[in-house]
Amino acid sequence: MMNRRSFTKVVGLGVGATAVGLPAAATAATAPTARRAGGPAPTVPTITPGTHTEFSGLKQVRAGVLDIGYAEVGPAHGPAVICLHGWPYDIHSFVDVAPLLAEQGYRVIVPYLRGHGTTRFRSARTVRNAQQSAIALDIIALMDALEIDKAVLAGFDWGSRTADIIAALWPERVRALVSVSGYLVTNVEAQAKPLAPAAEHTWWYQFYFATERGRLAMESPIDRPALCRLVWETVSPGWDFDDATFARTAAAFENPDYPAIVIHNYRWRLGLAAGERHYDSVERKLAARPRITVPTVTLDPALDPFTAPGDGSAYRSFFTGPYVHRTLSGIGHNLPQEAPSAFAQAVVDADHL
Repeated sequence: MMNRRSFTKVVGLGVGATAVGLPAAATAATAPTARRAGGPAPTVPTITPGTHTEFSGLKQVRAGVLDIGYAEVGPAHGPAVICLHGWPYDIHSFVDVAPLLAEQGYRVIVPYLRGHGTTRFRSARTVRNAQQSAIALDIIALMDALEIDKAVLAGFDWGSRTADIIAALWPERVRALVSVSGYLVTNVEAQAKPLAPAAEHTWWYQFYFATERGRLAMESPIDRPALCRLVWETVSPGWDFDDATFARTAAAFENPDYPAIVIHNYRWRLGLAAGERHYDSVERKLAARPRITVPTVTLDPALDPFTAPGDGSAYRSFFTGPYVHRTLSGIGHNLPQEAPSAFAQAVVDADHL
């Protein structure tokens, strides 16, 4: 386990906090105070996906090596929930989830991950590294910058992996966890072994990004959105999103560091790109496949081609604390945007385990 002092040594920077607000985020000052274990979990209202389309404003905060852009919704002194997006998505995956949680009294923070949206590296000299430990430490730095000692972490795709890592290595910073697709901590050595052909086919873009053609596609303003939209369509086959929904998220892909971050992430996972040595100690801990002890709800989207068979049994042993698993029928990979009420309910339920 790593404390804040050793964390600062890993990052190599002080984590001073300077928050700069753009237009004020929506608040729910009159919302009820969210409750922890000891009382029944409230029921989150059911809404139609797409009820909300925009966050009312963004903020910026210097945290570690980044100037992080994030949306904030809900009472400033409510218990914190940090919602973490994946690829190729952005904060709009939680545009319906955030107000639902704010109505329950939570302070909801939805950051752009490194290389996305308004998040920027503070130095041109910083390596555009997207290995799993670097992204997890970004979120620890964000929590420190915002003076959030402990939060519910909830995510999917890259966001699930990031939340899993923090819950495993820094459980004292995590009230509860919601992880779509379960335990996603990457084992680079294990990634060298081939999967079944059908599973390898599903990961086509990972292999594409290992090539120079894939890198050029990510850099192309024409090919990049077309490729990302194809991923949306194939991994969420039941989601009837419109052009405007995709365009709102695709704006986040215009970050100048986006191509480098995406390419490095997938090449690093396959052992084709090096990480940075100052993250080695964290990666060694993750290679041991640490168990997660915090209260957890795992969610499997039934239509997601990446969902493993067995109703969560493949990763059940990695969660040793209070635990609930749910499979959502008719839902694809972008679970929080496709089923916002179910995702928000999972957050509330996890916080009451």
